[in-house]
Amino acid sequence: MASVTTDLKLGKKLNEGKTKQIFELPGEPGHVLVQSKDQITAGNAVRKDQMEGKAAIANKTTSCVFKLLQEAGVKTAFVRQHSDTAFVASHCEMIPIEWVCRRIATGSFLKRNPGVKEGYRFSPLKLEMFFKDDANNDPQWSEEQLLAASFDLAGVSIGRCEVDIMSKSTVAIFEILEKAWATQNCTLVDMKIEFGINVATKEVVLADVIDNDSWRLWPAGDRSQQKDKQVYRDLKEVTPEAMQMVKRNFEWVSERVQLLLEPKSSGRVVVLMGSTSDMAHCERIRKACSSYGIPCHLRVTSAHKGPDETLRIKAEYEGDGVPTIFVAVAGRSNGLGPVMSGNTAYPVINCPPVTPDWGAQDVWSSLRMPSGLGCSTVLSPDAAAQHAAQILGLTDHLIWAKLRASMLNTWTSLKQADKKLQQCSI
Repeated sequence: MASVTTDLKLGKKLNEGKTKQIFELPGEPGHVLVQSKDQITAGNAVRKDQMEGKAAIANKTTSCVFKLLQEAGVKTAFVRQHSDTAFVASHCEMIPIEWVCRRIATGSFLKRNPGVKEGYRFSPLKLEMFFKDDANNDPQWSEEQLLAASFDLAGVSIGRCEVDIMSKSTVAIFEILEKAWATQNCTLVDMKIEFGINVATKEVVLADVIDNDSWRLWPAGDRSQQKDKQVYRDLKEVTPEAMQMVKRNFEWVSERVQLLLEPKSSGRVVVLMGSTSDMAHCERIRKACSSYGIPCHLRVTSAHKGPDETLRIKAEYEGDGVPTIFVAVAGRSNGLGPVMSGNTAYPVINCPPVTPDWGAQDVWSSLRMPSGLGCSTVLSPDAAAQHAAQILGLTDHLIWAKLRASMLNTWTSLKQADKKLQQCSI
């Protein structure tokens, strides 16, 4: 613990599990320290061993995963990595449920559902929940059982709203990590996560850890190459050589999980405006692009008054091999979008600044295209940036993750607003 206490004063131990300890942080009210241990377990600790270096490997893995999710916009308890073996998190009262999300049928699912063949692919994802109760081997629960339990944590009653938020969040989190691991040619087979109530904000947030104990990972979709804790579970005999093999697998995961934070392809948006009078409209597009981490360049050119210069600018961005989406901002008669669409294989989005006078008529120059042109038309600057992000997200998992998390957060906001309204109506 010496490395942990160098700049953080630890308070009382709040909890200790099989693989980690939780400490109060008197100097940071509302925060706790999550300290990993070198212990590896299986079967509710029926099998347990020390694996030197596991604490650092687990902490590195979970810190990278939570950074990825937070940067995407998923609400988590993670605050920052503190040391090689510990991270700081928001203090949460944990909901005693393990949420399990499955893409491929394997493991315990096959035992509980005889007749289903290993490798069956769940589309949509299969969602299950298990009540954390070691004495009874973590029994599977239904939503009805969870609602009937009437948990009250940090002053929040766990009801339909909270259960639905956890359910939707579990699927979104799995899909974000599945997309990320696919960039490493690795299949995320299944995953378990836990949620807590943030004692300060009273929000349901992803909490606990997500490390190599939390999932099954099959490189190239091949179970024989599995790199997760299942290798340890499957050991017939625990020998020093076997434990070294398990450790190498954990290290393999912790090294590659860092790569999940890196974009797999660079892309950009180039906004072409017919006049600087449209600058405010274009700045909104640029601001929205930045929220997805997309570089956005603003240029001024007129396809009517200077078609040669418009095509020169087009060639400038086509010439460096960077995936580019052009957004044409032109009021009155939009020549920019059609001219660009007819002369580039890159996507073109029309985003005309509609005015209250002739806007309803002018927009037809963006909507009615000659044959052979394929540009889309989006009136809202924010929506134009989102459309561009959806295109670039096909090859960049970090942009896709932001889009997926935004969908989740929008849905959650509506759910919470409805709950609040219902409470006011009672």
